[in-house]
Amino acid sequence: MSEQPAGRSPAVEYRIEDLAHLSGATVRTIRAYQDRGLLPRPERRGRSNVYGEAHLARLRQIADLLDRGYTLASIKELLEAWDTGRGLGGVLGLVAEVAGPWTDEQAGRVTRAELDAAFGGTPDERAVEEAVELGVLERVPGRDDEFLVPSPQELAVAAELYAAGVPLLAVAGHLRELRAQVEHIASRFLEFTTEHVFARYLGHRPPTDADAAEAADLVRRLRPLARQTVDAELARAMRILADRHLRQHLSPGGPPERDGEPRAVVLPAATVRAVHALVGTANASAFIAAAAEREVRARTLDALTAQAREGSADAPEA
Repeated sequence: MSEQPAGRSPAVEYRIEDLAHLSGATVRTIRAYQDRGLLPRPERRGRSNVYGEAHLARLRQIADLLDRGYTLASIKELLEAWDTGRGLGGVLGLVAEVAGPWTDEQAGRVTRAELDAAFGGTPDERAVEEAVELGVLERVPGRDDEFLVPSPQELAVAAELYAAGVPLLAVAGHLRELRAQVEHIASRFLEFTTEHVFARYLGHRPPTDADAAEAADLVRRLRPLARQTVDAELARAMRILADRHLRQHLSPGGPPERDGEPRAVVLPAATVRAVHALVGTANASAFIAAAAEREVRARTLDALTAQAREGSADAPEA
């Protein structure tokens, strides 16, 4: 860092290596941001480039927005609005509101000994790795005997299912399937509210501070609705289906065959998005079903053709 001459207001100046160290970015990343117009060019001091507090603040803004899932293109648009005096405070407030917690549940910690005790007392490395992959557990840096638990309730449910006789890998598979279905519900709720509520605030990019502040207030008001709706509908469905399920199992003939019933299938999120883009959300299920059916029929035809060829090859010549 260089010093300011006497008589001038102090201003901190950094070399690019200092800026990289303080911001957590690499020198290469800083230069790439400059090339893309995300970061102002440094000032020249003789043969050296120097950076100031504004550069450090901008790098921290970029890092924060990247952590929240924004692309560099959208970040550039936001920062350009800031630089032209349109303001960024309201937008950042909206970003913080949306990225905030959507539950009152507090994360917890669990030791490896406590974890083993909750799941039968026998260490199961494969189950632990599965839980870490799913995000049910998070490793604590420097601690091999302790885990962060983002949702203690979710871990408690897994422990209760295991105690009831459900194998841990079956619990993990059920969670994967459930998560895909819940993400679909969340996506549909966001599409619905964006179309009917937030479109008027997000029609111009970036929104004004006033529009962003009003949208943030709406997020706070609507935040509980998604969970309340899912809770109410799940309670309704369980009331209907649990009774029906029990009656079927208690009937003299036992439960009916399930071959004719629809079954949930977990698909990669990217595949689902691609289908939505191709045929629209309303037609996605029908399209996927038709595509699967066409593939099954094609494979059946291939198998029949192969059998016919093998039969012709094995037939004796006249």
